[in-house]
Order: sequence, then structure tokens, then C-alpha cells
Amino acid sequence: MNDFGVLSILPPLLAIILALKTRQVYISLVVGIWLGWLIISDWNLLEGTIATLEGFVEVFKNPGNTRTIMFSALVGALLIFIQYSGGVRGFILGIDKMLLAMEKKRIGKSRVVVELLALATGVLLFIETSISSLTVGTLYRPIFDRLKIPREKLAYIADSSSAPSSVLIPFNAWGAFIMGLLLTQGIEFPFRTMVSAMAFNYYPMITIVMVFVVIVSRKDFGPMARAEKRTRETGKLLNDGARPMVSEEITSYEMKEGIKPRALNMVVPLATMVVMMVVSLAYTGWGEVKEVTSFMHHFTQAMGRGSGSSAVLYSVTCAIMVAMILYRVQGLMKVKKMVSLILKGISELMPLALLMMLAFSISHVCNSLGTGVYVAGITEGWLSPALLPVVVFILSSFIAFSTGTSWGTFAIMISIAVPMADLHGSNLFLVVAATMGGGVFGDHCSPISDTTIISSMASASDHIDHVRTQLPYALLTGTVAALLYLLLGFIMN
Repeated sequence: MNDFGVLSILPPLLAIILALKTRQVYISLVVGIWLGWLIISDWNLLEGTIATLEGFVEVFKNPGNTRTIMFSALVGALLIFIQYSGGVRGFILGIDKMLLAMEKKRIGKSRVVVELLALATGVLLFIETSISSLTVGTLYRPIFDRLKIPREKLAYIADSSSAPSSVLIPFNAWGAFIMGLLLTQGIEFPFRTMVSAMAFNYYPMITIVMVFVVIVSRKDFGPMARAEKRTRETGKLLNDGARPMVSEEITSYEMKEGIKPRALNMVVPLATMVVMMVVSLAYTGWGEVKEVTSFMHHFTQAMGRGSGSSAVLYSVTCAIMVAMILYRVQGLMKVKKMVSLILKGISELMPLALLMMLAFSISHVCNSLGTGVYVAGITEGWLSPALLPVVVFILSSFIAFSTGTSWGTFAIMISIAVPMADLHGSNLFLVVAATMGGGVFGDHCSPISDTTIISSMASASDHIDHVRTQLPYALLTGTVAALLYLLLGFIMN
């Protein structure tokens, strides 16, 4: 790989700055990607432009990328299904009855209860971040809309309860990936090391606590406070000129006339998706397990080693099939109508699929430029054991922010941080935790992160508005986490 030095960080930074400044996410990403290939082609305009186009094609050569893009498109079919069948309306009526009963018994405020339910749902669905964000956004968006809670708040709750819970509860593909990386660094007991590091993984812990405190106290700040004020005073769920990730066509699709609203028509397909996520993870990782003591041991080990991209694609496909059978049995629609709705849903989510392709493409450019390796390498010569944890946290944050991927950050930083911890005699658990927490922190702040994109999509929020409103909360919790790593670095080393 050529050494592009400081030039390697320009494409992602340019894309992020342009996106935040102009709100034109697609154009900003394309410009950033084009600049990256221009640098790689030694500033040859023709070669750089051709390489940009070929780079888009390269995205689909990676099966994981293709599965994720297909999943993003198929979600549209599921969203339209559960609305047309009366499932969403039935779920809203059910929540309304529960809230009315709570108010009569003076159990609590409706807004607080619903937001806490959304947070709890996101945390409990720690199996996979995409499923967590998608389920929270889909389930609670109509309730949030009725209670006049801004879409930005729903996106924040969905985003800040997905990755933090997935990295803290490692019985999923995240845990398997991190264990594999630790194993390649010669760690004899990777699971024990990862679990021990969880006690020091402050960013996701503080993030979940932060969401809880914001909900219960009802004290927002920064752009989120302005969003709450806007919705409270005008009833507008989005800013003027906002461009939600999902069109009104798919978020407000009319229920079929003359049918009874049933929450079952939404809950069953979504529950199928969540259950099949677990089953699919186990299925795709089954052959990877060599030592087996019992079926449950085999199942849990296989789930941890399964393919996340395969699992989300299989699970959403099964959910659509179950929905088709369920609605046909009830006589709600015929196959011709189902096919029409599927095509309609996919077409409405094509912008999301395009955005995912661009996010993957800029990540590929960053890998080709060696962005992460460069950022990590500039600090190796002057680190002390006491400073190592906080510096690793900050570097991991910056790499994840620049590349939009926490997993890619883990792959880069664990291979650097673990040997450095050994070399400097720094606490291994603290350093591993700082790497994981920093990756999630940077991912949360990045507008090119796939998790952030899916949270915006599921909540039907303007993507840049979601990034802007979430950023102050993420920066506050990230600062607190960094200070803790700085303090413990001196105490434990």
C-alpha cells in the first residue's frame, strides 16, 4: 500500500464537512469518494473519475455490502405491509389504551412512558444493531408522532440504544468479531478478556444512562431542545425544508378500507424478523464451531460466529413471507396486491440503498488510502502507559468518525492497541475497552455511519438533523468517557 500520509484523511473529512454544511449528503459523499480516488490515481482527472465509477461497482463485489443494501431496500416492503394491513393502527390503539389506563391510575406521563419503552426495546434487541434501530423506529414512530415528539428524538433513542447495547452484551456477531480480533493478537482467553474489558467500556454505558436521564428529566439541550420547542409550539415533527430518509408515501401509507385494525398484523412480522435474526446468526455460524459440548453450547457459539449481513437479509425476507401468509389467510389482500406493495416499498427506499452504497464506497476508499492506519500510526512513538487508554479512545473515535464504521475501527485499532499495551505495560482490559468505546463514539457522531443512516431511516427523520441533534449528547458522554480513561490511566498504570 502507498503511503498517502495526511492526504488520506481529506476525503472522509471533506464528505462530512460538506454534508453538515450543505445538507446534500449524496453529493457530499460522491465528492469525497471522487477526491479519494483522485489522490490514489496521482491527481489524474480521467483515471480518478473512472476509478470512482469502478469503486461503486466494487461495493457489490463484497457479499456483506450487497446483503446490507438488499436488506435496506426490502425493509420498505415490510413497512408498507404492516401499514396497509392495519397493523400499525392496531398497535397505536393498543398503546393508547395502555397509556389511558396509566393516566387514570396516575402511573406517569405518556411521553416519558413511551420514550422509556422505546429505549428498553432498543437495549433488549442487542442481537444486531440494524434490527434494533429498525424495530424501535418502526414500532414507535406512529406513537411518537401522535404524542408530538420530534422525529429527531426517536432517531436519537433508536441510535443510542442499538450499538451501545450490542457492544456491552457480547452474545452476538459483535462479540464474535471482537473475540476473533483478540485471538489474532495472541490473547489466550479472548472471551474472558472481552468480558473483563466490559467493566471499563464507559461510552456505551454512559450513553444509555444519558438517554434515560434525558427522557425522565425532560431536559434537552442544543439542537434537540430547539426541535422539542418547534414540535411543542407548532406541531411540526420535522424542520422546515427537512428531507426525511423515508418519504411520507411510505410512513403514512393508508390502511386498507373496511378492515379491523389489528396489532397482530405488525407484531407478528416484526417478531418474526427478530427471532429469525437469532436463528440466522446461529445457522450461518453453525459450521464454524469445532468444539461442542451440548446443543445450547453449539447454538450460542454459532450465533456469536454468524454473519450479521446474512442474518439481517434472511430475517427481513422471512418477515415479509410470514406477513404475506398471515394477510392472505385473513383475506386482507391477494398475491397481486402483495407484489405491488413489495415493489412500491422497495422503490421508496431506493434512496436509502443508494446512501448505503455510497457509505460503503467511501469506506473502501479510506481502506485503500490507509486512513485508519495513518491516524493510528502518528501516535505510536510518544505514548506513555498512562496516556495510552485515553489516546486509544480518541484515535478510535476519530477513525470511526472518518470512516463511518466501528467494526473497521476495531479491526485497525485492536491490532495496534493490544501490542502497544503489551509494549508499554498498560492495563490490557482498559485499552481494549477504550478501543471498543471509541469506535462506537465515533460511529455515533459520523453522518456516514450505516447505523446512523438506518436510525434516520427507521425514524423517518432528516439524516443531517439526526446527526446535529445527537452530536451534543454524544460529545458530552464521549468527553466524560475520555476523562475517565485519562484518570484511570494514571491510577492503573
